Amino acid sequence: MTYKVRLLGLLVFIGLAVSCSTDSYNTSDFIAGDAFTSSNIRVVLVDTMTVEVSTIKFDRINTGSSSRVLIGQYVDPIFGTVRSANYSGFLPNSYYISTDAKYDSIVLFLKYDGYYYNDTTKTNSIQVKRLIENFNPDEDDYFYNTSTVASSDEIIGTLSYSPRPQSTDSLQIKLSDNLGIEFFNNLQNKVITNTAEFTSKFKGLSIQPGNEDNGSVVGFEKSTSTFFMRLYYSTAEETDIVQSYTDISLNSTDSPNPFFNQISAENPISYLQELTNGEMSLSSSKSNNQSYIQSGTGYATTIELPYLKTIKNIGGQGTLLKAALKIKPVLGSYNDFLILRDYFTVYQVDSNNEIIQQLNATDGSALSALLNTANQEYNDVYYEISLTSYIENILTTDLNSNNTLLLIPENYNATVDRFILNGTNNTNYKTVLELTYAVYDENN
Repeated sequence: MTYKVRLLGLLVFIGLAVSCSTDSYNTSDFIAGDAFTSSNIRVVLVDTMTVEVSTIKFDRINTGSSSRVLIGQYVDPIFGTVRSANYSGFLPNSYYISTDAKYDSIVLFLKYDGYYYNDTTKTNSIQVKRLIENFNPDEDDYFYNTSTVASSDEIIGTLSYSPRPQSTDSLQIKLSDNLGIEFFNNLQNKVITNTAEFTSKFKGLSIQPGNEDNGSVVGFEKSTSTFFMRLYYSTAEETDIVQSYTDISLNSTDSPNPFFNQISAENPISYLQELTNGEMSLSSSKSNNQSYIQSGTGYATTIELPYLKTIKNIGGQGTLLKAALKIKPVLGSYNDFLILRDYFTVYQVDSNNEIIQQLNATDGSALSALLNTANQEYNDVYYEISLTSYIENILTTDLNSNNTLLLIPENYNATVDRFILNGTNNTNYKTVLELTYAVYDENN
């Protein structure tokens, strides 16, 4: 990332005496050392420091370690066609079927896990295809949102459904009898008796949304007990027909697990199409004074604080009392379907947008950008990050450090949540860094 040093930011900061509020406080208002309490104190609120807000797009997101199966598609006015399909391998719970049994049917089960995004009042559809290629992870043994495994053109199961993501139900998708009979015969006739033999004949399933869907992306549990195919068969007893089954469940044995969600956002707005590799940054000043975030597809917002060193221009000795970054979502960019989440996670990144570390608060807990909706009726909605300890550390150690923050939602590799945030050039809704700074011994 190239830092853009802007002279305007420096000049604005030097003019703090006229642009920021300054008040004298009684020393009894503070608990501090002798040098502090024996001096006249002036508290300065700095809210004019330039903040650089940009959008980046990671080349890929590790969705092989995702906590859920994610399936669905909707059309977004900013990000384009947002789509998630799942690719998974499976293994039988048993390799035995009685020679007296007769095949009945095979059904795929998917249990809701509570997650959804966009309009669940619309009908979703699912298409199931058989994989014809082995799972081959990248050189680092991971599967990503950009990974691919070839599947047959034949659709072996379909379902149209009205999502009920908050229910405890499971979707049941009847699969092709050709697949069920193949499984049944191979197990009953002991053609397949172990994992290696099964995976050599059956690579897995691709579970995709319908190509014309425009509804929601829905989450399902990633568990061997709730994501499985059930092979039904019957045995004739003396007085009755007894139905039995064998479950063919998500493969959680192989390493890496043959599993990933393929998540994409096709044909986004022109600004976002400029982000062709992970090292690029799109300044909000060049994208309608907005920055963008979307889980799963790789879009994220970065925030640079390039002028922290100019705080020394205030003069005298000083102590940072509080630092808060406030960033507002764009009005009209969120609603009951495109919802705002309660917080973002905050990381530090280097000049190539590689994550260095997750930031922690003074108590050791993960630092978050918390959503404040106390004045929502006045359209005063914003995310606030307490950066006091982070900036204090910079002021006391390395003023020339790479001060770039990254904002991403929780479960970044397992959701498609999206956000549109204001940059710094909008007078009423701009992103601001507020520093409360106590100055003393100004004549020294």
